[in-house]
Amino acid sequence: MGKEVAYNEIESTLEGRYALNTTSENVGVLLSGSQKIVRYQDKEKNIFYGVVEGDTIFQLVSNFAEIASGIVTYDGTEVLLSDVTILIPVEPSKVVNFGWTYAGHAKETGGTANLKEPFLFLKPQSALIADQETICLPPLDMTNRVELEGELAVVIGKSGKNIKEEDALSYVFGYTVFNDVTARDLTKTDPQFTRGKGFDTFGPIGPCVVTAIDPTNLRIVTTLNGKVVQDGNTNQMSLSIPFLISWISKVMTLEPGDVLALGSPSGSCPMKSGDVVTVEVEKIGKLTNYVK
Repeated sequence: MGKEVAYNEIESTLEGRYALNTTSENVGVLLSGSQKIVRYQDKEKNIFYGVVEGDTIFQLVSNFAEIASGIVTYDGTEVLLSDVTILIPVEPSKVVNFGWTYAGHAKETGGTANLKEPFLFLKPQSALIADQETICLPPLDMTNRVELEGELAVVIGKSGKNIKEEDALSYVFGYTVFNDVTARDLTKTDPQFTRGKGFDTFGPIGPCVVTAIDPTNLRIVTTLNGKVVQDGNTNQMSLSIPFLISWISKVMTLEPGDVLALGSPSGSCPMKSGDVVTVEVEKIGKLTNYVK
């Protein structure tokens, strides 16, 4: 377990970054400004959320719903990032993917650019893997072309149905990095994208969720074995994030922790066993996975 700190040390450490309520046994923290939240497992196999500052995690006893409501509880423990295992940042009820939201990617994959409505598909929760985990390629008799797609993803913070576009961003808890791994040969032949997008491990996500950032001008860079293969920006999206949130909420109720993957810029390319793929989104961080 991490270092236990006295409450006067806690106040000193967090002063200027969080509003503290020290009237209870633990310290209530009102998140303010942009914060980096991780979900992790410690050496005793206990799972926590925490607020990241540099190489340190301030451990929370709050669950995601409590954190998303804006008030969290810090238990007085600090741990080092290097001493824990980073897990998928949320456990969503659904992973919603919007396709062809970037004209360049639509064109390179045989899609339609500048759609009035997004191309929609879902991934199962079993597709999700964390930072540093392995993307497992299916047998060659199922697919022989598995590609990467680096993306920005929204994490929903509160339940919503029929959300107005002007209110949409108030339903967002934060943003994370996503890799929409795709069996491209299957999406070109199947009438639905479910099989080509839904294999186990085809949804790397994380390593953290970052709150209170502007998502409209974030650079997305994907490298394959250190070589840049994607270099785009969310300002290239043909459909706005508020529109996408509002649009999907008319179809299905959004719940806290749900993930909306916002589509990929151009540069999607095949991966093979032994490759290392890293997706980096500006102001959020790097998501690295190994292909086997």
